[in-house]
Amino acid sequence: MSARETSAAVGARIRGARESRGISMSALARAAGIGKATLSQLEAGERNPTIETLYAICEPLQLPLSALVGAAGGARAAAAGGMRTVLLDLRRRADGATVEVFRLEFPAGARHTSAAHGADVTEHLVVTSGRVRVRSTSSRVVATGESATWTSDRKHSYAAVGGPAEAVLVITTPTASEPSAAQNRR
Repeated sequence: MSARETSAAVGARIRGARESRGISMSALARAAGIGKATLSQLEAGERNPTIETLYAICEPLQLPLSALVGAAGGARAAAAGGMRTVLLDLRRRADGATVEVFRLEFPAGARHTSAAHGADVTEHLVVTSGRVRVRSTSSRVVATGESATWTSDRKHSYAAVGGPAEAVLVITTPTASEPSAAQNRR
């Protein structure tokens, strides 16, 4: 699939998700913190979104990233700060939750800040080589063979520490049809 075809497919998924939820373009742009013109260009397939923009759009739509980019295993994306991601697997559990498995590649000095993914979305990071600093509600360096888990309902970041690193990231997104515990508290 060409870059233009990919942008068009992502744009159609964004528009479809927005319309199926009865959300106006203005409301989604405002909730995602992006310009309405940017959202319009994305939906029309005229602009290539960054991973950060896609995560910002996913949060108010209560969708996993793969719902917008598609479920093709091996799909690669570069994020701001030099981190690269490879979608390894995508599954829908019996309870309706979506489980995405990514390989994260961090060249030396790579950093990535991710927008909130939504209420009750959980991330599990296992470092397979090197060391990665994870910042969410606290900061921790995770070394080869170690793991960290957090709820990604707020902005969080990753950074290679002392050289290149690789990790496997599992993101579990509860089904959007059921209100999350955090939504029930609002």
